[in-house]
Amino acid sequence: MNINSNHENELRAELKDKRKEFSILRSQLNSFHQEKEQEFQKLRSIHVKAKSYTDQIDALKAQRDQLIDEVKVLKKERDTFNSLTKEKMGHKNEVNKQKEELLNKLETTQNPAELKSLIAKLDHQLETEVMPFPQEEKMRKRVKELQVQYKKLKDLDEIWKNSHLASADASEVRRKAEQAHQKVQDTADTSQQKHSQINELYVALKSLREQEAPIAKKYIELKNQYLQTKNKLEEITARVKELSEMFNEVEEKSFREQIREKTTQIKEKIKKKQKLNMDDILAFQALDEN
Repeated sequence: MNINSNHENELRAELKDKRKEFSILRSQLNSFHQEKEQEFQKLRSIHVKAKSYTDQIDALKAQRDQLIDEVKVLKKERDTFNSLTKEKMGHKNEVNKQKEELLNKLETTQNPAELKSLIAKLDHQLETEVMPFPQEEKMRKRVKELQVQYKKLKDLDEIWKNSHLASADASEVRRKAEQAHQKVQDTADTSQQKHSQINELYVALKSLREQEAPIAKKYIELKNQYLQTKNKLEEITARVKELSEMFNEVEEKSFREQIREKTTQIKEKIKKKQKLNMDDILAFQALDEN
């Protein structure tokens, strides 16, 4: 390739400029790469945290929905106990009403069981204690009166038992109804806590999305700048390589021409039988190598 002196100077100036531009672009490319990676790491950190939030939300939603289902079941159980409580209380009131009617009819409020116990106590006293005859007669008369009264209260004794059982039954059912209601309240409260936690995580997730937007925008800008700089650097690199190879070829050609010129001089010396110096010998060897 033949290059005249002026054109060669222009190309050498271009090569020099391109090498400077190459150095600047490479520095810019490294800078863009570092900044781009920093923004990418920020985005990655946000994505990891957001993934953690969404996983927690999904888990809490599943727990909340399960609790809601449990509340529905517990409410049915509570309602059943409430209905049963009303039924038991109605039965208790009916038995108590019968008891009151019988007590009014008998004109006494004494418990049949207590009356029976008193009769047994007096009988035991008559059998085991020695007392004056008038006192004993008086006590036996009292026992007979009590026995007559007890017979009148025999029906009341059964009603009294029924009243006690009805009260105990109603109290037990009411206790279970209250327990069921408390379970409904506790489960509903836990469900509401889960729901509140979900809302808090949604707020945190929204905040992350707001943080992510400007970082993502900056990352895209830096990525575009990086790619543009990379493409430009590749163009400059190709041109620098082209010019460098061109001047290597020119330099090599110039060297060969110098050798040929030198060897022509050496041949003239040999022909004229003139003495060769060290430069002549080295040039002659270079000719043989080429």
